[in-house]
Amino acid sequence: MKQKKKLNVAMIGYGFMGKTHSDAFTLAPKMFDTDYIPVLHTLSARNREKAEAFAERWGYHAVETDWRKVVASPEIDVVDICVPNNMHAEIAIAAAEAGKMVLTEKPLAMNVAEGERMVAAVKKAGVPNMTWYNYRRIPAVTLAKQIIDSGKLGKIFHLRAQFLQDWTISSDLPQGGPGTWRLDVGAAGSGVTGDLLAHCIDTAMWWNGPITKVCARTETFIKERTHVESGKTQPVGIDDACVFLCDFENGSLGNFESTRYARGHKAKYFIEINGEHASIAWDLHDLHRLAYFDHADESIVRGWRSIHVTDGDQPYMGNWWVPGLSVGYETSFTHQVVDFLQSLTSGKVVGPTFEDALQTQRVCEAVLASGRDRAWKDTNAKAMI
Repeated sequence: MKQKKKLNVAMIGYGFMGKTHSDAFTLAPKMFDTDYIPVLHTLSARNREKAEAFAERWGYHAVETDWRKVVASPEIDVVDICVPNNMHAEIAIAAAEAGKMVLTEKPLAMNVAEGERMVAAVKKAGVPNMTWYNYRRIPAVTLAKQIIDSGKLGKIFHLRAQFLQDWTISSDLPQGGPGTWRLDVGAAGSGVTGDLLAHCIDTAMWWNGPITKVCARTETFIKERTHVESGKTQPVGIDDACVFLCDFENGSLGNFESTRYARGHKAKYFIEINGEHASIAWDLHDLHRLAYFDHADESIVRGWRSIHVTDGDQPYMGNWWVPGLSVGYETSFTHQVVDFLQSLTSGKVVGPTFEDALQTQRVCEAVLASGRDRAWKDTNAKAMI
């Protein structure tokens, strides 16, 4: 039997993302053959009582309220960052300097300047790193990438994407604190641009190459909210909605939309790409299906086909169930862990790395600047893995 190598994981944070990541680390070596076995070693969070309850549920061996002690511990191999955006840079840089492998939730940082320091830190330390843009690992989205890379779409003309929610419409919703930090610009950095559109931008550039220019319109519909920590009414600094047009390096055009004010939509993520010979579309609400139109089909039933992505020869599916049985949202995180673990064996860099996530950060920052100045902005984004 092949000898497996253990990797002690420290999770910083225990919220929604802490659950998805813990599940992924647990399930990855059970469903896939990996040389490395993640061990849920330490859970770090400021609230010890809640941290201990989370650690007991998921099987972490230890709890620590000071993340600095976790990063410095010789027992830890991997630091996984699942805290608000304003803490990403400090923890990631410290972890890299301590020689740890570093994973962080998206967006990479609060801004490009922070992201550049994070990239410099992991490069200097030479440590493996990855950012959790998990939607790349939905099997249907990965299959779309394979089809696009094969050239079957021909010359690309358009890409359009939208990510719609409705959870912040009430003016009674506060900003700040554990539950609503995404509405606090000091903790989040931005609103829907960094939280939702960042996913669309990452997938779009992974599919279609760098975005070079953007023209955006942003809006904050509710101008003031009570802050959880101060109890005072304060201005809202994040964007509630954003739409932008863009140019891709390959000459195609892009159209992006995101809002938290689309009543009836909880997580409507849709992306479509149109080429000379074919088109592809994917919808998170039907995540196991890929819509595909092939113009080369000259039959009288030519039209959009719905590909049920469950067969064993389709991305990742050979390690799951029998054909016809679907996987869900949570498996995208499992697949990201699997690819990361396999990269440690092969030595092949697998994205999205911090450098890749920095390219998305550049586009997000250009979008916000464009929305503020009402002008086209260059992104300076480069190709990603």
